[in-house]
Amino acid sequence: MIKPEDFYGEMNKNGLAYFTGVPDSLLKSFCAYVSDFTFAGNHVIAANEGGAIGLAIGYHLATGNTPVVYLQNSGLGNTINPLLSLADQKVYGIPMVLLIGWRGEITRDGQQLKDEPQHKKQGQVTEAMLTAMGISYKIIDADTKDYPAILAEMTVEAKSSSQPVALLVRKGTFAPYHLRMGDTPEQSGLKRLSRERAIALLVDKMPDASFVVSTTGMASRELYELRSQKKQGHEKDFLVVGGMGHASQIACEMSRRSEKQIYCLDGDGAFLMHMGSTALNAAGKFCHIVLNNQVHDSVGGQPTAASGIDIPAIALACGYQAAETVETEADLIHAMDMLADFKKKGSCLLEVKVIPGARKDLGRPGLSSQELKSKNMKYLGSI
Repeated sequence: MIKPEDFYGEMNKNGLAYFTGVPDSLLKSFCAYVSDFTFAGNHVIAANEGGAIGLAIGYHLATGNTPVVYLQNSGLGNTINPLLSLADQKVYGIPMVLLIGWRGEITRDGQQLKDEPQHKKQGQVTEAMLTAMGISYKIIDADTKDYPAILAEMTVEAKSSSQPVALLVRKGTFAPYHLRMGDTPEQSGLKRLSRERAIALLVDKMPDASFVVSTTGMASRELYELRSQKKQGHEKDFLVVGGMGHASQIACEMSRRSEKQIYCLDGDGAFLMHMGSTALNAAGKFCHIVLNNQVHDSVGGQPTAASGIDIPAIALACGYQAAETVETEADLIHAMDMLADFKKKGSCLLEVKVIPGARKDLGRPGLSSQELKSKNMKYLGSI
């Protein structure tokens, strides 16, 4: 395995000292090291991958230096427009090094590594996407001993060709490194709920004729396990296993066309990723619940920008009928009662501040995405 500190040191030797991106599970050790040892002004955790490309372009224009953008391959879609319409050498020619975690990777013998459903297609087409965009790339893994030479070569290529280049990172490439965490809200004396407990309370307060759209990551896994434990079935939950940041738009349009009461279980990172959707969500009639633990929980615990913004104020400014923040069990239950008539009045938002973390033995959905979709649509009466 490659030690994050060694890889970081080689990047610095090549003049790569600015980092931005969206954390990824395969890169979490490296991202954690960057968070701990990079001057704050030279490390920005972006709201989405396209925004990271924008930040990288701004850095290069202001300094003349070459930035690093890290992301999961599932985020390539968000980068395509700024990469091709701005950074490409046929437009402005912006050098940068993309560090891409390869979920659903294709092994050396041509087989696909087993991964979650949302990574299957993305893993298959990642190399083809980079090739189609004219982005030169190299693959590294735990056995890549000559990574210093590869990194130097790719950095030179980015600068000489005025073009983005990429390093595609296989699973298990980086040795473990754990982020140095400050005090959690619980350690600071605030008695916040766990996300799992909050979801259980929320589900208990939902009427029978309800439907839940749950966001990417731990929240959907916790919801699925909760339903299994209660023997409730899974027809009432659409698990947004990919497409981070789009759960609220799915819920919004469903609420305009279904007689069910629609709830969206969102996360702070997902809310930030496509926050512009908030301006359109007011046209719906759903309850938008943002479970805010202020970190990217499923990919290493790196902080989001959600600790410094007023999410309910944003919702109200965008036209939501009601919005508030809760931190305790009693306040959550009270708020759900107060917001119960959203189907008549219009979209509302409830920010639930929770502590980071999840159970180590948390399971994954046992039904396939196609099976879940079929159950969802039968419950909704659309098939």
